Amino acid sequence: MKKVYANAAEALDGLLHDGMLIAAGGFGLCGIPELLLQAIKDAGTKDLTFASNNAGVDDFGIGILLQSKQVKKMISSYVGENAEFMRQYLSGELELEFNPQGTLAERMRAGGCGIPGFYTKTGVGTVIAEGKEHKDFNGETYILEEGIFADLSIVKAWKADDTGNLIFRKTARNFNPPAAMCGKICVAEVEEIVPRGELDPDQIHLPGIYVHRIIQGEHEKRIEQRTTRKREEA
Repeated sequence: MKKVYANAAEALDGLLHDGMLIAAGGFGLCGIPELLLQAIKDAGTKDLTFASNNAGVDDFGIGILLQSKQVKKMISSYVGENAEFMRQYLSGELELEFNPQGTLAERMRAGGCGIPGFYTKTGVGTVIAEGKEHKDFNGETYILEEGIFADLSIVKAWKADDTGNLIFRKTARNFNPPAAMCGKICVAEVEEIVPRGELDPDQIHLPGIYVHRIIQGEHEKRIEQRTTRKREEA
């Protein structure tokens, strides 16, 4: 089975359709599938729902799809540094389903494991719990959260082999493994594709069984908030 494709547009060929649910890895601008997001913008696919921690910034990450009005709904934890995300939400142009970060990660993981729902205490007594089933266990109240089953997952990894085994780089792992798991189809963009057998099995973060298509590319890796200290005087 061929998994390696020449570029993002080729890897997404035949997978995109209006109104689909896409799970995207990344946290802020760290570990985002920037090449695949640009390819989705170029394809013009619209009325999209994204399950992602946040939406990048105004002109990078999912933010570029907000600018082009291709996103209908966000399932997110954080509006972040994206002014357009905030503007569209407050004006009623964009639907937003807030999820606590741990809940969002577990909803993705649950979907990847075939689990339709789970109970959690997180959000009980807040707006997060409104309209959700409540159930008591051992005297404590929990709410039912549903697993996320996405039409497509897009993720960013550091290294891959041609079978789709992935290794992520430090904090860039973040939401990428659970996002990859919950999609019917997963497309991964990586910095390097190595020969089969070169990856240490004990170092693989995501087995290739979850990954269907791979591309290798150059990444900008933009820094969202650059924080530096003043140079010490000589």
